[in-house]
Amino acid sequence: MARCDQGYLCEVCGDEVESIRESDLYLRFVTGEISSQELLATPERHLRCNPVVAQFISDPAFPPVVVEGDFDKRLFDPADVHDREQLITRGWLRLQELAELATTVPLPHYPLPEFRKS
Repeated sequence: MARCDQGYLCEVCGDEVESIRESDLYLRFVTGEISSQELLATPERHLRCNPVVAQFISDPAFPPVVVEGDFDKRLFDPADVHDREQLITRGWLRLQELAELATTVPLPHYPLPEFRKS
């Protein structure tokens, strides 16, 4: 496959991030961490290649990720962990929804409602 025929490549493992379902970049976009202008200039990763973020996805359809060391969520304030899990899980669920609807949803409507620009 020609390089121009590939999608975003993961900066960690080098493999193609084939679907928005597994995109750390789009998770950061839908959760308001980055703007639409930053999408093309920000490195991509598979969600599992960014375990510090992936550990906050709390859904039966996403096998748990455990981080050892300083960034282990078990070392953080439980209230902060709860809030982060709520946001990141909602963002991940939004990615799953967008994977089904992407051709009918314009980019400005990808983010969660509280992060959409008016």
